Amino acid sequence: MRVPLAWPFLAGYLADLCLGDPPRWPHPVRLLGRFCTFWENLLYRPTRLAGGLFFLAVLASSLGLLWVVLRLAAHLPALLQALVAAYIIYAGLATRSLHLESRAVEEALRAGDLPLARQRLSLLVSRDTGDLDEGGVRRAVMETVSENLGDGVVGPMFWTAVLGLWGLVLYKTVSTMDSMVGYRNERYGRFGTAAARADDVLNYLPARLTAVLLTGAARLAGQDWRAAWRLARRDAGKLKSPNAGWPEAALAGALGVQLAGPSSYFGKVVQKPFLGDPGPPLGPRHYTLSVALLYLTSLLMAALTLTALALSQSGLLG
Repeated sequence: MRVPLAWPFLAGYLADLCLGDPPRWPHPVRLLGRFCTFWENLLYRPTRLAGGLFFLAVLASSLGLLWVVLRLAAHLPALLQALVAAYIIYAGLATRSLHLESRAVEEALRAGDLPLARQRLSLLVSRDTGDLDEGGVRRAVMETVSENLGDGVVGPMFWTAVLGLWGLVLYKTVSTMDSMVGYRNERYGRFGTAAARADDVLNYLPARLTAVLLTGAARLAGQDWRAAWRLARRDAGKLKSPNAGWPEAALAGALGVQLAGPSSYFGKVVQKPFLGDPGPPLGPRHYTLSVALLYLTSLLMAALTLTALALSQSGLLG
């Protein structure tokens, strides 16, 4: 029995908006992390070949698990099949959790507790946070919001629209691998190449779509949508990442601020270029506006995804 995916998608999306990711709930992405740890411990060598085998092993584990889940779900009533699909979609989205995690940092800043804000920020980013001032912390938060808007919101929905649950799990698996081994350092510089390149490929279209949707969200929110699109096109290519600059530059343009710039990673300062034109210091108002743009962009992408699924009549098992 084929279950159209549009309704499970809507249910999963609304669950994400309402619930986020409760920390004590079992979460499939944590299982993906365990797959990564298991196969890294088994296969690690500082070579691209070992990294490629790791990539294939983790991908086979996650997609194999999805196949088992869907085979078992095929024997359930249609309503329960839909609930299984809705839960997988819910677990693959991160609109609410992105808001809550960034808000925790902002609340510490507004309370005047800079050390707490730095500590909370360190849970979200790989950069060094110990020496950041208030402006640096807020800049890092907004960069995280923009980048994860692509990785945790638009990207998962895009691949759900294209390939259904298989696309969602494929995307989340590659994204998880990239977050764990996709670093340019001594340990992962070669081993993480396959995961990092695959992540670049899967995010190529979603990153650019995120910039387009952010531009639309800026117009709906009464922000500078023209600058959002202009700066996305002008500045996106300044970063080494082929994708990260698109949503980041669009957000900078929409808010009239500068993001990126020099940052410290693992004790070493990386001279990244600024994105956006010089503007006022980042303040609470800019964070509030970035959250509004986060939700508007998410809603726009959800509408596109729901429309695509409804038109394609994608099924749970198809």
